[in-house]
Amino acid sequence: MSNIKIIRGVFDTKQELQHAGVKAGFPSPAEDYIHETLDFNRDYIRHPEASFYGDVEGDSMKDAGLLDGDRVIIDRAVEPHDGSIVVAWWDGGFTMKFLDLAHRKDGYIELRPANPDYPVFKVKDPENFQIWGTVIHLIRTFEKI
Repeated sequence: MSNIKIIRGVFDTKQELQHAGVKAGFPSPAEDYIHETLDFNRDYIRHPEASFYGDVEGDSMKDAGLLDGDRVIIDRAVEPHDGSIVVAWWDGGFTMKFLDLAHRKDGYIELRPANPDYPVFKVKDPENFQIWGTVIHLIRTFEKI
């Protein structure tokens, strides 16, 4: 059932990196003069006490660009809305899906995968369900170093 592994992050250490726009064409000589820095915590973490990492497991969200092995940042303080990608505790495990609130007036909500090979979960029992957090950012590693 689980397609995400939750990891507690440490978000109080500043990591400053030089930042430059990346173009897919010819390099610009002006890039030598860019001195803005990237602070992971300032730029990506709004609520450190409510933020977690999650490692994506499987391919149920592949059509949303979330691939097996990717890491996401989950913020439990961000209120999800219809269409948000959420991490939910349902049926005894964590799952990451799109939140579909279109049927709320009918007494249920849906958790929708981003892969047609997986079923839509129809959630009728609030006792066995909790939206645990909202996926805010995606981190993808291309080269293991």
